[in-house]
Amino acid sequence: MNNNLLKFEKNLWDNGIKLIAGIDEVGRGPIAGPVVSSAVIFEKGEYIDGVNDSKKLTPLKREKLYEIIIKKALCYGIGIVSEKDIDKINILNAALLSMKKAVENLKIKPEFLLIDGNKIPDTPYSSKAIIKGDSLSFSIASASIIAKVTRDRLMLDYHDIYPIYLFSKNKGYATREHITAVKKEGLCPIHRKTFCRRILADEQIEVGFVKNYDNI
Repeated sequence: MNNNLLKFEKNLWDNGIKLIAGIDEVGRGPIAGPVVSSAVIFEKGEYIDGVNDSKKLTPLKREKLYEIIIKKALCYGIGIVSEKDIDKINILNAALLSMKKAVENLKIKPEFLLIDGNKIPDTPYSSKAIIKGDSLSFSIASASIIAKVTRDRLMLDYHDIYPIYLFSKNKGYATREHITAVKKEGLCPIHRKTFCRRILADEQIEVGFVKNYDNI
C-alpha cells in the first residue's frame, strides 16, 4: 500500500472525519468537448493498488481501474459542463461548476472535500484544495480516473458523429491533425469557439497541451 497517497485521508480520519470526497476535473486544455469532474467517496481505510494521477496511466490501465473504483466506492458523482457554457463563463468557472455538480450528484453527503488544484468550488462542505492533489491523494487520484474515463468515452461518441476531427485519437486536444481539420472544415458544434479563435484567424499557436499523446 502506498501510504503517501493516504496522508491527507489519514489526517482527516484521525480527526474523526470518515466521509471524504476526492474531487478532480479533466478537460481544461482541449479545444473541443466538455469539462468533466468527478467526486468519489470511499469507506474509511479503502485503498486500491495502482491508483494514481490519471495522466500517468495508460488508457487500458485507466479503464481497468475505473471499473474497480466504481465498484468499491461508497458512491461517486459526475459533473459535466458543455463547451457552450465554457464559452459563456470561461474555462475556470466552468471547471469549478463541474466540480460543484459532481458533489451535488453524490448520493451520500460528504463530511469533507479534498480538491485537486488551488481553487475551491461553491459547496456547503469543509474543503481543502491541494495543488497536484491527483498525485498526492488516493481519493483525488480516483476521482481523476473516473473523470478522465468518463470524458474519453464522451469524446469517442463524438468521434462517431464528427469523424473528420479524429476525436477518438486526440480527445479534443489541439494536435496538429486536429488543427489542420479545423482550418479545413471549420468548427463543429462541440468546438469551444473561444479556444479556436486564433486557429480560425490562421495564427501560429503552440501545439501540445499534453506531453504524451499516447495517454490522451
